[in-house]
Amino acid sequence: MIAGQFTERRRIELIQVEEPTLNSAETGQIVFQPEMTCLCGSDLPFFDSDFEGHEITYPQPTGMSLHEMVGTVVATNGQKWKPGTRVLAVPVGQRGLYERYVLSEDRAVALDDRLTDELALLAQPFGTVVWALMKLPNMIGKDVVVLGLGPIGQMFVAGLRNMGARRIIGVDPIPERTQLATRMGATDVVSAVGSEAEEAVRNVLGGQLPIFVIEAVGHQAQAFNDATLLAREFGTILYFGVPPTPTDGINLKAAMLKNLTIRTSLHPDFENTFPLAMQWLAEGRVDLSPLLTHRFPLSQIQEAFDMFRDRKDGAIKVLVEFPALKTTATT
Repeated sequence: MIAGQFTERRRIELIQVEEPTLNSAETGQIVFQPEMTCLCGSDLPFFDSDFEGHEITYPQPTGMSLHEMVGTVVATNGQKWKPGTRVLAVPVGQRGLYERYVLSEDRAVALDDRLTDELALLAQPFGTVVWALMKLPNMIGKDVVVLGLGPIGQMFVAGLRNMGARRIIGVDPIPERTQLATRMGATDVVSAVGSEAEEAVRNVLGGQLPIFVIEAVGHQAQAFNDATLLAREFGTILYFGVPPTPTDGINLKAAMLKNLTIRTSLHPDFENTFPLAMQWLAEGRVDLSPLLTHRFPLSQIQEAFDMFRDRKDGAIKVLVEFPALKTTATT
């Protein structure tokens, strides 16, 4: 059976491993067979050798790093799913780069048959966005900046549009990403950082700053200070982008001087949030299809990671097809 492993910095190899087996002493498990996945910014620190500010040693554990995927339950010792059921699944610790692996049945969500596989798997990252949006108040008529317009930032723009925000200002230094944000529902876009971004946002809002700023950058390029700069006094920062640990250079005093509220968000639940994200997508409340930019077979996963990391050719969400996809499509 094929699995993947980061053998050195920015190098991934496909290797052979043993088939997974269910543990007879532990019930409620499934053997999950991925068919399609897409790369996430949280996979890149393991690829780039910089996780939470700490250098990573290689080789990394087998199966690192994938976690946004749809596929089929091929075996189970539980009651929730039957063999042959197609689900969205989220592996523990992002170790999903296997042709098949064992997983708790509670870490899987039913697919909605109104959705293509490509869109259904986006219910995983969009579920994390929905979880974060639940922490905001009624957004009807409110102004908000989305700072960082990668895949997650674009999903925030789409979600906020659905929630009735008045002005949704997308901020990112990459012009191609601000252009995409207008398709996703941004009312205004700014291709700048720091004080230039602040000035541009004030111009949009008649000299004011928004009461809400969503930081969707995170990881090595945390943008907390820019989020503070862009927020109005007594405003709120929704800090979504996972920061490195330790995080150097954060100006917490500037946030205090503005009396800002800082909210954070991680770990949505499988019982409500991921199914809700699937529902939003299936009902057409948001259209995330413009985010699907590239597709590779598993045999070219090195090229997929390279393109995603370097943002080549306008890459936003990069899909990877597993061998089981062809089998499923022909049966």
